[in-house]
Amino acid sequence: MSTATTNLNIPIADWFDPAEAMRDPYPQYAQLRALGPVVYAPTVARVFITNHEAVSEAEHHPEIFSSYSETNLTMMRAIGGRPMLRKDDPEHAQERKAINPTLRPKAIKNIWSPKFQETVEYWLQRLIDIGPEHADINKDFAAPIASQNLIDLLGFPDTVDVTDMARWSIDFIAGTGNLLDDEDIWHRCDTSRQEVDLILDELLPSLRSNPNGSITSHLLEVGLPEEVVRANVKLSISGGMNEPQHMISNMVWALSKHPEQRELLLNGTAQWGPAFEETARWQSPIGMVPREVVQDTEFFGVRLEKGTNVGLLLASANRDPVAFDNADAFDITRTSGGHLGFGSGVHLCAGRWVAKNAIADHALPRLYEQLPNLQLDSKRPPVWDGWVFRGLTDLPVTW
Repeated sequence: MSTATTNLNIPIADWFDPAEAMRDPYPQYAQLRALGPVVYAPTVARVFITNHEAVSEAEHHPEIFSSYSETNLTMMRAIGGRPMLRKDDPEHAQERKAINPTLRPKAIKNIWSPKFQETVEYWLQRLIDIGPEHADINKDFAAPIASQNLIDLLGFPDTVDVTDMARWSIDFIAGTGNLLDDEDIWHRCDTSRQEVDLILDELLPSLRSNPNGSITSHLLEVGLPEEVVRANVKLSISGGMNEPQHMISNMVWALSKHPEQRELLLNGTAQWGPAFEETARWQSPIGMVPREVVQDTEFFGVRLEKGTNVGLLLASANRDPVAFDNADAFDITRTSGGHLGFGSGVHLCAGRWVAKNAIADHALPRLYEQLPNLQLDSKRPPVWDGWVFRGLTDLPVTW
């Protein structure tokens, strides 16, 4: 990126290591913030926005930091189209408005919350049946719950299995974060995209004749072109399962590492809603979102030219000690809000409230009601992965 490499005012983080960030990005995030709010990382050819103030400022100025990028194309390559997340208003607003009826509080309360409860009860019993010697919260609880919830929200047929939805989501997320252009990941994306399109080939005509309250149905009802509907369904598959799944597993891991805070929840001193928000801050499932500078600008003392590739480091902003007291600590009683775990501005995650209902009202309370002695299995270590999107791939537990 010529802008950053020729800009003498921008700090250079030539030591930033994406492979190390996959293991644990937070030490490098602290180093990036120490360099400044705007830092260039040659290894990923991107300008990072590193702290809470700067990320928030960029999120609220889409006329400068655009989602409609002609260079940040990994998501479009992964899902085969440009979804609303890679558009600016008014196109973004039109498409987002189409899915809002599915995700409004009334719909969550009357339609989705009862379904979420049924799904949790089913998979909780499956987890218990697997037993404390073999259970894995991510594979046996978080992933199937997030997958089934998304199948319901999208209005997909019963023939779609939770393992299919999980695989599609994993592949689309891997593609979106495929900054190193791994061909194997693109092959996986192509396969998953073709499978989803086969489902949609039958589902879309059916929903045109018999609409329902699903995301897919609402996208059709407002008259969006079919390619736009398909792109946004695949967007929902990527984020709509990945983030809720990681939030469930991340919360169990965090509470297991902080048993004194788990006890506050179990005895009713603390509430699950704030615990959900603190987990989203402390172990952000979305680590970075891309933007493209679309007009020359000076940002926090650094000149950025049109065409500059930017990465807004949400996870780094959420550990900013200027914004949060004792920012590296996990504290479910924290009173300071304003975390960026689900973004902010016009691209604030549309599904955050439905995810919070599914997790903080159903999945986690019921899990600990049934298994109050749930803990990490010391014989089987957990496995973390990712920094653009981050979560646990393995979380063995016992009780």
